Amino acid sequence: MNENTDVVVIGGGYAGVMAANRLTQRGDLTVTLVNPRPDFVHRIRLHQLVGGSDAAVVAYRDVLAEGVRLVVDTVARVDADDRRLALKSVGTLGYDYLIYAVGSGSADPRVPGAAEFAYPIATLEDAQRLRPALDAAQQGTAVTVVGAGPTGIETAAELAEAGRAVTLVCGGVLGPYLHARGRRSVAGRLAKLGVSVLDGPGTKVTAVSRDAVQLADGRELPSQVTIWTAGFGVPDLAVRSGLSTDAVGRLLTDETLTSVDDERIVAAGDSAAPSDLPLRMSCQAAMPMGARAADTVLSRIAGERPETLNQSFAAQCISLGRGDGIFQFANRSDVAVWFNIDGRLGAKLKEAVCSGVVKHLADEAGKPGGYRLHRISGGATRRQLLQAKRTTAAATR
Repeated sequence: MNENTDVVVIGGGYAGVMAANRLTQRGDLTVTLVNPRPDFVHRIRLHQLVGGSDAAVVAYRDVLAEGVRLVVDTVARVDADDRRLALKSVGTLGYDYLIYAVGSGSADPRVPGAAEFAYPIATLEDAQRLRPALDAAQQGTAVTVVGAGPTGIETAAELAEAGRAVTLVCGGVLGPYLHARGRRSVAGRLAKLGVSVLDGPGTKVTAVSRDAVQLADGRELPSQVTIWTAGFGVPDLAVRSGLSTDAVGRLLTDETLTSVDDERIVAAGDSAAPSDLPLRMSCQAAMPMGARAADTVLSRIAGERPETLNQSFAAQCISLGRGDGIFQFANRSDVAVWFNIDGRLGAKLKEAVCSGVVKHLADEAGKPGGYRLHRISGGATRRQLLQAKRTTAAATR
């Protein structure tokens, strides 16, 4: 290997920036971050961009270490055999190690009319396209939010607080992650904001038109603006590059986050599927995975055995407008428990999390190697799942 080692990180989100910053603790690495945008997208604030209370963008100079080279471009293909990336604009880029952190976006909606008439909100560009549509719609016209996970709930609350007539179509349960106690709290706050919440099995959307939404139970809802938050998908870069993926296109890795195809490729964040048991797509998972991916590369360069994934979860926090929110506590296996903090204190905790994410990235940029949250034990559940998976595999041989 050359005296200087080239490490390229694809994707400048929570996982990619954390990984790139952490790699700079070694002076003999050239670290390059390839990202399609010149700024960091603070994705957990995109609902605020739509509501008009935040730009959801942070300058890379505020979160990215000075030693990281930023290339604003899109990777068209990974050539693992030659260790080169084909870029859409400026030719190719070689690497000795690659961190694959391309994140996620909106899932391809299979519902008739959804792709044509509904607005997704999973990316900066999605949110920027939605804003003019909302601005053009008069106050009082019907706005429908499809999907009742955190993004759908937050978007519905943000718009209702701004005076919009919002219907939240759950397609099932409101806030599936939430404990029943937390779900009641969220439902109460949405009711106070005037959001009409439609839940239950009959609320699955079966069709979307320019001015209406059809439900499985036969109801037709008027909708001048329909916002689609039901599910996430990942870019198909790994699939197009001939790398092994799970069913939705996440890169398959072992528990060190190393690709099952190539030990020079390590994955992190929403686009990784360690042991084909992917973690919940979230900022909460992405940053520790970014740190773990960087540590795996650093261990390999040093000739040491990388540590395995040991992910811990603590909560899910949801904003309910600017003055209310909920902090839903969970056990280390990411299962919601009865305890939550809601109301104004819940909103303050959510804001602290949003601000804290940027601070974690900035702190790692200033003092690489200082981040430690990925070392907190995630409990026994993942080990049990892995053992069950191995037992099943052995029995079918």
